[in-house]
Amino acid sequence: MRSILLILAAAPLLALASSGGHGPEEIKKDIQRHRAMAVAHEAAARCLESGKKPDACMKDLQASCKGLAIGKYCGMKHEH
Repeated sequence: MRSILLILAAAPLLALASSGGHGPEEIKKDIQRHRAMAVAHEAAARCLESGKKPDACMKDLQASCKGLAIGKYCGMKHEH
């Protein structure tokens, strides 16, 4: 009986660990960050389509992603 109670008590902690420690608010913030990164990447694609030099488009992308994503290429990772 004691082991069953221990397992039941640990279950919420295991669920939290498997979710990466993200609660509902963190997940909402992650969604917002991913959408903002997607907008920045779409703007970079449009910039390149317009014929601008890749360096100029990359500079704009980096400015759009400052404080939002990790890495100088605005990768799809975000800050926590």
